Amino acid sequence: MCELMTIAAAAAFTAWHFASGRRNSAVFTTALMFWGAALMWSVDCVADALDGEPLLDLSCGDFKLGLMVLAAGLCVFAALSLAQRRNVRAV
Repeated sequence: MCELMTIAAAAAFTAWHFASGRRNSAVFTTALMFWGAALMWSVDCVADALDGEPLLDLSCGDFKLGLMVLAAGLCVFAALSLAQRRNVRAV
């Protein structure tokens, strides 16, 4: 479940990055972060499938892990956005 949530977040931030007229480095960095996590979990899912386990883990614990990863990613995005705004105001 956390893989699906991370892929959805990565796709959303990537769409936001390309849809915005001006390039926002906070959005781009967050999208890359989510794509990296999605790639990591994709490799893990394939390795689990090769060992005979189900491809996707749809348990409650995996859902909670996905929520924690999304929350951490949004916190990083908020921090990057705040730092970017402070740099723009300082100039």
